[in-house]
Amino acid sequence: MKTPFEYRNGALHCEDVPAAEIAAQAGTPCFVYSAGGILARYREYSEAFGDIPHHVCYAVKANSNTAVLRQLAAAGAWFDIVSGGELFRVIHAGGQADRVVFSGVGKIASEVDYALASGIHSFNCESESELDLIDARARLHGTRARVSLRVNPDINPETHPKISTGLRENKFGIDIAGIERVYEHAHALPNLEPEGVSCHIGSQLMKPDPVMESAARMIDLVGRLRARGLPIRHLDLGGGLGVAYSPGGSTPSIRDFVERLSGRFAGLDLTIFVEPGRSIVAESGILLTQVIVRKRNQLKEFVVVDAAMNDLLRPTLYEAHHEIRPVLQRSGHTLTADIVGPVCETGDYLALGRQLPAVEPGDLLAVFTAGAYGFVMSSNYNARPRAAEVLVEGGAWSIARRRETYDDLVRGE
Repeated sequence: MKTPFEYRNGALHCEDVPAAEIAAQAGTPCFVYSAGGILARYREYSEAFGDIPHHVCYAVKANSNTAVLRQLAAAGAWFDIVSGGELFRVIHAGGQADRVVFSGVGKIASEVDYALASGIHSFNCESESELDLIDARARLHGTRARVSLRVNPDINPETHPKISTGLRENKFGIDIAGIERVYEHAHALPNLEPEGVSCHIGSQLMKPDPVMESAARMIDLVGRLRARGLPIRHLDLGGGLGVAYSPGGSTPSIRDFVERLSGRFAGLDLTIFVEPGRSIVAESGILLTQVIVRKRNQLKEFVVVDAAMNDLLRPTLYEAHHEIRPVLQRSGHTLTADIVGPVCETGDYLALGRQLPAVEPGDLLAVFTAGAYGFVMSSNYNARPRAAEVLVEGGAWSIARRRETYDDLVRGE
């Protein structure tokens, strides 16, 4: 897919809108999302499955802005949620509750009640006690809840340890070795309708092989469960496909990945669910920030900008790389500096030892691949109002979330 961000006559554009125009009117820091880029990625997933019955469930935790959710809902997306609040956001954005799958390791009774009352499609369950909870709440609601069991297949996803979810040492899922007994327990509960199995081994996966291995184990499990007379109508393979954060890196092909995956399901009479998040939105978002000051000590140079770890936590939390470039291209001298924010923490940085053109105070920088796990992980640390969010569609743009004010900081206190 062609990137929605490109330089035209030395000026960075999102689709057909100059990034500098957005910064001048919306202020900085500011997240900017391309609607066209997001929808193109979603359609890559959906179209690659061809005639195989499937649902592409966007992982709301990656970017839960309601303008983004509204675009995806209109395109026919389903949604994968991990909290009652995410369900509220989906419904508020116009998404259909019966196209929602509720995942997550720690659902509480009030969230289950809200999901049942809203009429979601199903729950991905991660323990026997959770099955018992949903059964009890469904009885109170006078309904039967559709459930799938999330399996921990004990597969190394070859990703950052903090986003690995498919090993026995992780908190997620039910050990594949005992899943038959747990499924029979679910089948015996009167207010549950077990109909599938699911798994998710981790995020930012750059190689398809661990997912293919997971799919093979899950297909074998489906066969074993069906041999016991247990109903299996769908298989949820989770999400996790990665994106390239560093220059020169290659993003895994969504089409090739899905087509390779799909070849394993011919003749199995299964509806396939996938739950992509990052690979749909990450590359269609940037964070705009302005240089406040440059300073030097005896060891290094610092470029201090108005975005900080409270706006984009990934570099501090995951040691993650984000490409950073000037909004207006510059020629001539370069510098090597730490790009840091105003937050009172040594760990507050966007990049360390990064080479970039010799920017000056007032210049604008764009932090790339910030559409996923950017604003959703932001906070008010140091009593900083959270950034604005903008959605671009062709040559037009709109505020998708207004910048917080000081009054917002004390609202509710």
